[in-house]
Amino acid sequence: MNPLRSMILAAARNDTIRSLVATAPVSRDVVSRFVAGETTADAVAATRRLVDSGLAVTLDYLGEDTTDAIQAANTVDAYVELLEHLHAENLADRAEVSVKLSAVGQLLDEKLALDNAARICRAAQAAGTTVTLDMEDHTTTDSTLRVLGELRRTWPWVGAVLQAYLRRTVDDATRLATEGSRVRLCKGAYSEPETVAYPDTAEVDKSYVRCVNALLAGEGYPMFATHDPRLIRIIGERARVHGREPGGFEYQMLFGIRPEEQLRLARLGNTVRVYVPYGGEWYGYLMRRMAERPANTMFFLRAVMTRS
Repeated sequence: MNPLRSMILAAARNDTIRSLVATAPVSRDVVSRFVAGETTADAVAATRRLVDSGLAVTLDYLGEDTTDAIQAANTVDAYVELLEHLHAENLADRAEVSVKLSAVGQLLDEKLALDNAARICRAAQAAGTTVTLDMEDHTTTDSTLRVLGELRRTWPWVGAVLQAYLRRTVDDATRLATEGSRVRLCKGAYSEPETVAYPDTAEVDKSYVRCVNALLAGEGYPMFATHDPRLIRIIGERARVHGREPGGFEYQMLFGIRPEEQLRLARLGNTVRVYVPYGGEWYGYLMRRMAERPANTMFFLRAVMTRS
C-alpha cells in the first residue's frame, strides 16, 4: 500500500487528529468540493443541479460505525426525510440512496441493521426509487451480503457493492450477476490485510477488470465506480464485446471528482451516477477520499492551513 495512503487511513481513525481537523478553520470550499452540505435541503439542491445537467445521483447520509441504537434510528429518519423530499421534488426517478449498514446498527446487531435498512427500503419504494447497500471493511462483507439477501426477498432491486481489492470479489461478482441484480463495483477504500486483499495497485486493477467481465457476462445491471481513465476505457470496450448498449450498465463517480468527465460520458449516451455524500459526519469520508487519491491531499492540507 502507498505509504501516504496508509498514513491518511490511520489519521481517519485517530480521534486527536479528527478533533484537530474538524475544528480547524477549513474553508467551506474544501468540504463542499466533496460533500454536498449538512442538511436535507443541501442534498436535494445538489441533486437538482446534477440531474438538470443530465446525471443520475445516489445519496449517502454520512455516518458509520454507529454503536448507539438511537443514533442508528436517527440515521434512518434522515434517509426517510430525504426520500420524501426527493419524491416531492420529482427527483426520485433519477436519484436513489446508498446506505452503510454500520450506520444503522450493524455493529450492535445484524437483525437491527436489517430492520432499519428495511425501513429505508419501504420509504424508497414509496418514493419510487431504490437503495444500494454500501460495502465497508472486509469483516462486514458476509454480514452485509446476508442482509442484502434478506432485503431482496421483498425488494429485489436493492443494490449490492463489491470491492475489487478483495481476493474473494470475482467469485462474489459471478454469483451476484443474476437477472435484475444491481451491483456496484469499486476498488475499495479501507485498509485491509494482505491475506484478504491485493496490496498492489496493479493487482487491484487486474481484479477490477476480471470483475467487470464477470458482471457484464451475467444478466444483472452492473454499476462501475471508477475515475481511472484507463479502466473507463476498458469498461467501454468490454461492454461492447458483451453486447451491452448504453443503459445496460452505468458509470459511477464521486461528487467533486472529474465532473467534466462525468458530463462527457453522459453526453455520449451513458448513464452516469454521482455519489453524493451529505451530513455533518464528513471527516471519515473525506479522509478516505484523500486515501483513494493521495494527490488530493495537498489540496486539502493547504486549505486546512488557510483561515477563512
